[in-house]
Amino acid sequence: RNKLCVSVSLRLFFYLVYMRTALKKDEKILLIIRHHWLKLVMPFLIWILLGILAILFFNISTALVIILIIAIYPLWIYFNWLHNIWVVTNIRVIDEAGFFSRHAKESPLEKINNIEYAQSFWGRLMGFGNVDIQTAAEMGNTSYIMIHHPKLLKDTITHAQETYKLSRESNQAQQLAKAITENYGTRPSQDMIA
Repeated sequence: RNKLCVSVSLRLFFYLVYMRTALKKDEKILLIIRHHWLKLVMPFLIWILLGILAILFFNISTALVIILIIAIYPLWIYFNWLHNIWVVTNIRVIDEAGFFSRHAKESPLEKINNIEYAQSFWGRLMGFGNVDIQTAAEMGNTSYIMIHHPKLLKDTITHAQETYKLSRESNQAQQLAKAITENYGTRPSQDMIA
């Protein structure tokens, strides 16, 4: 059990190292997700293919230099993949992208109107799919393409929204009870509080 806790803690630390958006007071991370690892396959296959062609058509020293130079492409793709994350917290959904250039966007849970996910046959087998989030903000619809565990992302956001709504209602009821107590000097009965 301790190994599992250490593994989860190390994984969370690994993700947090790459998360640039600061968390707000009392904000907790519920889920961190990124593009599926299949997004990395094509750049590495291209690199291997070009490396083989370089070995076939050039002498070994020139081929090694070419292989090292073209290794920049899959490494660039990998670092962008590593830094492109979606974080669901108990308050908002954070979308961070970019290694060299940076982009961050957040959607408060109360502004999210609809969440849809779609998975093809291969997506279901391999664990990837697309998620569309519609918000009441100016941007409207946000699409996440080929992400890992799309249903988990959708379900986590839906659950976080429900929990957030219940917590807001509870806080409002407590504030109302406090206001009644302060104004009338008596504590309201449990029947008065919704």
